[in-house]
Amino acid sequence: MFLTLVRRELKIAFRKGAEIVNPLWFFLIVITLFPLGVGPEPQLLARIAPGIIWVAALLASLLSLERLFRDDLLDGSLEQLLLLPTPLPITVLGKVCAHWVVTGLPLLILSPLVALLLSLDFNSWLAVALTLLLGTPTLSLIGAIGVGLTVGLRKGGVLLSLLVLPLYIPVLIFATGAIDAAAMNMPIDGYLAILGAMLAGSVTLAPFATAAALRVSVH
Repeated sequence: MFLTLVRRELKIAFRKGAEIVNPLWFFLIVITLFPLGVGPEPQLLARIAPGIIWVAALLASLLSLERLFRDDLLDGSLEQLLLLPTPLPITVLGKVCAHWVVTGLPLLILSPLVALLLSLDFNSWLAVALTLLLGTPTLSLIGAIGVGLTVGLRKGGVLLSLLVLPLYIPVLIFATGAIDAAAMNMPIDGYLAILGAMLAGSVTLAPFATAAALRVSVH
């Protein structure tokens, strides 16, 4: 059932190609504008690159979050998902996995281009790729809780931002710290371990919290 749900979500997402492209386009535009705004000096770009990359990733993730359960609520399929014999946390996890595949994974694929635009060396690019691999699923899982709480509201986008962005701050701090450490040829294992622990905690707890939020919002 989990794999069936993931395939269903991916098919729906690829039918609406614009909703996949928009966050990626936004991510690239933000990163491209910074060299134009602060100047093309490689040392300056490399120093501010961690913050640029992760702020852009946070905003791109937030941009794509609202549609996680919105379409299901509008067409009535969300109520059917609540009635499935499959435990609701498993259903939520399947939807979040599909959401990450179409929003978080492309950011990881674009990381070599980002490293080129921001004059990053190989170690820094590797840190960017690893932090995106560990951090973006956490963003999707945490964001799903906020979406579950606001899905029934007519204008829930602003409230979603207020709920989710403070919870994203630890991911932002440790991910940018890892990239900074890599740029100075320092070990990044500790940062990656903390990001991995955040991901493990999110995978364990977020589906249950999101399922409870959805039950409250729908009923």
